[in-house]
Amino acid sequence: MAENKELMDKLISLCKRRGLIFQSSEIYGGVSGFWDYGPLGVELKRNVKEAWWRDMVTAHDDTTPPTGAPSPYAMVGLDCSIIMHPQVWKVSGHYDLFHDMLVDCRTCKARFRADHLKTSECPHKPSKHPGEHDTCDLTEPREFNLMFKTNLGALVDPSSVAYLRPETAQGIFANFRNVLDSTRVRLPFGIGQIGKSFRNEITPRYYTFRSREFEQMEIEFFCRPAESREWYAYWRGRRFAWYTSLGLQSDKLRLRDHSPDELSHYSCGTADIEYRFPFLPEGEFGELEGIAHRGDFDLRSHMEGKLVRQGDGFAVERDSEGNVRYPGSGKGLRYFDDQSREQFIPHAVEPSAGADRATLAFLCEAYTEDKVPDDKGVPQPRVVMKLHPRLAPIKAAVLPLVKRDGMPEIARECYRELKQSWNTFYDESGSVGRRYRRQDESGTPFCITVDNQTLSDGTVTVRDRDTTQQERVASRDLVTFIAAKLRQ
Repeated sequence: MAENKELMDKLISLCKRRGLIFQSSEIYGGVSGFWDYGPLGVELKRNVKEAWWRDMVTAHDDTTPPTGAPSPYAMVGLDCSIIMHPQVWKVSGHYDLFHDMLVDCRTCKARFRADHLKTSECPHKPSKHPGEHDTCDLTEPREFNLMFKTNLGALVDPSSVAYLRPETAQGIFANFRNVLDSTRVRLPFGIGQIGKSFRNEITPRYYTFRSREFEQMEIEFFCRPAESREWYAYWRGRRFAWYTSLGLQSDKLRLRDHSPDELSHYSCGTADIEYRFPFLPEGEFGELEGIAHRGDFDLRSHMEGKLVRQGDGFAVERDSEGNVRYPGSGKGLRYFDDQSREQFIPHAVEPSAGADRATLAFLCEAYTEDKVPDDKGVPQPRVVMKLHPRLAPIKAAVLPLVKRDGMPEIARECYRELKQSWNTFYDESGSVGRRYRRQDESGTPFCITVDNQTLSDGTVTVRDRDTTQQERVASRDLVTFIAAKLRQ
């Protein structure tokens, strides 16, 4: 555990030093649970989101079933607003059920999640957990709703209350009919969305892992009820493979099914893709993504009103007078199959990933300490971020060996040509070895050096980040060469 903490401390230091992640409002002491992505961090997170969007949405082939899929399917996208009609959250169950159990300490005034007491530190004595110190005086657990409340317009009264969305999914369900009416999609099909969500966490912790503002990458996949189990199995495997394809080791990943008492109120079955983050206690995993079989819960709720579990199914919740407690929209959200002439409510399978957690996992996986020989052949320690090339913030760096003899001019031409296709960095200050180390820490896969041989034959050296091996390439072929390497 001490070794993992040291690793995490080193990674956090590197993220600050290299401009990956900063504490929000740091000059004022920071705000707990909020983080800013720096110049390199914003590129890394953007690449994670673009890889997800391309692999799940824009590059998806609607005409051919992917490996393991029961049939071909279509994919489209949405970008919904952060604030929605407050009835959305009453019907979805968030207004009543989206809470954690809160415990206060009357002595130190600290607050804790009841289920985190055994992993939290007592503010008076960090070696002990809350409740274990002699002066601890904990309250009984009570419900704490995690939604951020705000008010719309100039008047602050009950009619102006709204909420920052705690998830992106409900925007997709609310637009289900709009998507059907405005496109030619037919079942099965998925709707993808990337966007910000907000949860007023009682105790945000573990760096960016548990934050109050975060970004989600979600799909709501709609299918016929009889096929939903097959699609649930498909998306479990498809999403797990996405992480390994981008460099996460499979022995640090696991797919864990929820036990019946863990299931959300809407779920017919849920599995989490979890990663063994170094900041967690030995043997524990943290959630990267949840794949949930939501059945027809959401579409039916937005039609009829808030549902509650009744036996093996759901029924509209009613008050003491028999009225619907939280009415739905009353709009028709059934799907009509013009071939079979059937009308039914589709089932939804939801792969819901966190862009921030995925970014953090890729950073943890990438952080490597090794030794490489210097100019004299003596092994020297280095820190290298072995990010997958698709995710690397900078794809290539161009370095003139010296600032004379026409090398900077040639290097700038190479830089400008590469810059047309990828985020490329130009650096001519310091020794070339020091410049290599800076790019290693930034995760740059390729460093291109213009040297004396370039002046005679027009070739440059291309250094591989992970192996440090170099090969000579004609400068006119650089774009083709780097493109081929990035596709590997």
